[in-house]
Amino acid sequence: MENLSTPKTPIIGGHPGKGPGPTVMAADTLEGDRVVNTAGETLGKIRDIMIDVPSGRVAYAVLSVGGLAGIGDKLFAVPWSALVMDADDHSFVLDIDKERLKQAPGFDKEHWPSMADTQWATTIYEFYNTPPYWH
Repeated sequence: MENLSTPKTPIIGGHPGKGPGPTVMAADTLEGDRVVNTAGETLGKIRDIMIDVPSGRVAYAVLSVGGLAGIGDKLFAVPWSALVMDADDHSFVLDIDKERLKQAPGFDKEHWPSMADTQWATTIYEFYNTPPYWH
């Protein structure tokens, strides 16, 4: 039997009992949310949330950094479990230094990676020091 224990994204704030969030939310309500590091520096924005359809789990969030209106930006696959949601601020916290993020494996909008490539996926999860969701 498949292990269904998935690392959960921690949530800061929110108002339990006031609508479906923050524990259940539509993915598109999170797209465009700001991502900051623990020092409060803005890293970028959530561009997309990628779902592993066969398992029904979030594979990763796409972090868009730089550029203007989506032009010239660099994209990073960030493990969902590496993010902490700040429900009150409508943002996410990623525990990474800006300089370290520059070293992260990235991609551009013309060459999206495949999470089905387990070698690539493992590299991403190791970079952010988080356990892969498929284990």
